[in-house]
Amino acid sequence: MVNYVLVYKGGGTSQNEAEQAAVMAAWTKWFGELGPAVVDGGNPFGPSASVGSDGSVKDGGSALTGYSILKADNLSEATQKAKGCPILSSGGSIGGSIEVYETFNAM
Repeated sequence: MVNYVLVYKGGGTSQNEAEQAAVMAAWTKWFGELGPAVVDGGNPFGPSASVGSDGSVKDGGSALTGYSILKADNLSEATQKAKGCPILSSGGSIGGSIEVYETFNAM
C-alpha cells in the first residue's frame, strides 16, 4: 500500500454550533469507515504565505483548506475513498473539492 495525500479546497462550515457538530460527526463517521487506511486524519489550514523563487513573500491567496493522508493500493482506490469525504457536501457546509496525490517514499 502507498500513502496518498488528500488536499481539500473550500468546504467552509457554518457558524451554527449544531451544524458544526453534525459536520464533525460526519468526518468521524467517514474516518471510522476508512479504518486503518487513515494514516493521518489531517487538519484544516490556517493563514498562508507563499515564497517565490526570488525569495519574495506573498500573504494568503491559497484556496487550500486542509489535508488528510490515506493508505490505498493505487490512485483509483484512493480516489474512490475520497468520494466519501464530508467536505464534498454535508450538513451546514459549503461543498468543496479534493485533489488526491500519491506520495513517494524517498528512503
